[in-house]
Amino acid sequence: MASKLAPKRATSGTDVSDGNVIISESIPKARWDDIKTESLLKICVEEVQAGNRPHTHFTKEGWKNIVTKFSWRTKVNYNYKQLKNKWDLMKKEFSIWAKLVEHQTGLGWDPVKRTVLASDDWWERKRQVS
Repeated sequence: MASKLAPKRATSGTDVSDGNVIISESIPKARWDDIKTESLLKICVEEVQAGNRPHTHFTKEGWKNIVTKFSWRTKVNYNYKQLKNKWDLMKKEFSIWAKLVEHQTGLGWDPVKRTVLASDDWWERKRQVS
């Protein structure tokens, strides 16, 4: 009796299970640093300005351009899914940051630590709200 389950996908190389040899190409994990992140952001801004994000999402052409430009500029071949995941994560983080500092005055930014500068009292009030 044959199993109705799909064969397990190998994470790298070959996987032998139940007498089946499964060969798959593994996609290396995306490794993000400040330079790659900045490149992605600049490319996304270019695509917005080119009209390839007419509403809340990039068009297919926009994503095709993002993947191509990112590869060309960084010499790193991340696929659509890897770039989209990073984009979605950055949008989520920005939303959290924007909500945190919304309507706030007297805050600063520490470029070395990359953190919001605020008094201990301000942080305590934010912790209580959350």
